[in-house]
Amino acid sequence: MVSIKPIRVEVETEEDGRFLASVPELPGVMAYGDDEETAVRKVKAIALQVLADMIESGEEVPDSLSSLFVA
Repeated sequence: MVSIKPIRVEVETEEDGRFLASVPELPGVMAYGDDEETAVRKVKAIALQVLADMIESGEEVPDSLSSLFVA
C-alpha cells in the first residue's frame, strides 16, 4: 500500500478577498479559491498532477517532494 504525505501549501489572501494557494517546491503551481479550503484543494490536485507528469516523463522530482510517496 502507498500513502501520500501532506504537501506543503502556502496561502495568501489577495486584496480582492480571494485566496491564493501555492506549493513552494513546485514553482508556478498555484490556484485561487473563494475560500482557503477551496484554494488548497485545487492546488493539491494540480501539484499531484504535475508530480505524476514529472514521474511519467522521467523528470527529476525535487528531493523535498520525492519523500511524499511512502511504500
